[in-house]
Amino acid sequence: MRALFIQQDHVSPIGPIGDAFGGRGYDIDQLLVVPEEAHHSPSVTVSFPDPSQYDVIVAMGAPWSVYDHGRIGSWVLDEIAFLRSAHDAGVPILGICFGGQALAAALGGSVVASDRPEIGWTLLQSDRPDLVEEGPWFEWHHDRWVLPAGVTAIASTDVAEQAFVVGRSLGVQFHPEMTPAMLEGWLSNGGDAQARAHGVDPDRLRAETAANAEAATGRSQRLVERFLDHVVSVVAATDTAARALR
Repeated sequence: MRALFIQQDHVSPIGPIGDAFGGRGYDIDQLLVVPEEAHHSPSVTVSFPDPSQYDVIVAMGAPWSVYDHGRIGSWVLDEIAFLRSAHDAGVPILGICFGGQALAAALGGSVVASDRPEIGWTLLQSDRPDLVEEGPWFEWHHDRWVLPAGVTAIASTDVAEQAFVVGRSLGVQFHPEMTPAMLEGWLSNGGDAQARAHGVDPDRLRAETAANAEAATGRSQRLVERFLDHVVSVVAATDTAARALR
């Protein structure tokens, strides 16, 4: 089994999410979209592979907005088209933060600015705690998706919807992959100033992330396992049974 991780930038590693897929027997390929030298000028050219080569695709987070085509260039439209092609081909997708927003856009939804950002460890209201636990999960976003018609969120906060399922795919707004090292990478690449601008103390984020690290790794492991067991496998089995009756 092969999993493709789309790593949007150099300071957003796959972390415990990658470990969880590896623990389930997946060979992992990584596609880095914006390399370190282009981080502050992210309008790059990217060649996305044939999604049918993979058994699952994981689209990670990014510091940019899905709708900011003028700044980040055409690759985001290419990524949206890639995710749409993968979904149409029945390849499961796990979209995380930016990746979840891009998945929503690929399926006919949109992405807009939130009324206010969410930064830090946050509890969710979940209608599917068997799939998405209430957390706390790490949030860092200032945009939110608008889901396509007929798709309903399964988790939310008072700021934004936090999770949805469509077919064999799951989108989440939070960051299950967060680790103390990943947070340091964000803070040292502009996140420190951004957090302070929104009244968030970076040292508090560090302390809370360190305190949550072990439990958060367990939650991320369970999220991947439940995604594979309750979304990917169950829907695939249902489709196989339906074809057998035709």
